[in-house]
Amino acid sequence: MDNMVDDKKVNQVVDNGKGDEGGEGTPGRGYELPLLLFAGFRTLIDRLHAELARQGHPGLRPAHGFAMQAIGAAGATASEVGRRLGVSKQAAGKTVDRLIALGYAARTDDPGDARRKLVRLTPHGIDALRRSAAVFDELRAQWAQAMGPHRLRDLEAGLRGVVPADAFRLDAAGWLGGS
Repeated sequence: MDNMVDDKKVNQVVDNGKGDEGGEGTPGRGYELPLLLFAGFRTLIDRLHAELARQGHPGLRPAHGFAMQAIGAAGATASEVGRRLGVSKQAAGKTVDRLIALGYAARTDDPGDARRKLVRLTPHGIDALRRSAAVFDELRAQWAQAMGPHRLRDLEAGLRGVVPADAFRLDAAGWLGGS
């Protein structure tokens, strides 16, 4: 069976014939929910990075944001970054090396263990995260204006009700990659 993108830009191999077009008040097809959630996520992330590029962070990529969150305020070893991201130590090391090359992170000695090196965010990395938070606030405000503040709050509340508390993890890259 061909895996083709249809005229609605929905890459769906199987059509079970259930549901309809998913218009206002009508049920959509089951596969549309994850696609819409992912498309919403992708739209937010793409707009975030376009704005960050305008604000002086042109080399920053989505994986870098996850990695900087995995590094955290206290810093982390490359192994810890890999575990938090759900990727190999080698993959984490490559991402850390890129963050260092871009000036978002630096390797430092671990004050608690002279054998370990910590990766810490630089002021440039902290600036990127602060700007990201502000841009996300602006993007949320745009969504509230587009769909109405009550509908957006209802959407957020509904998602909080179905998303497990431990679902806020940074391992999206590893999960998507099958690691």
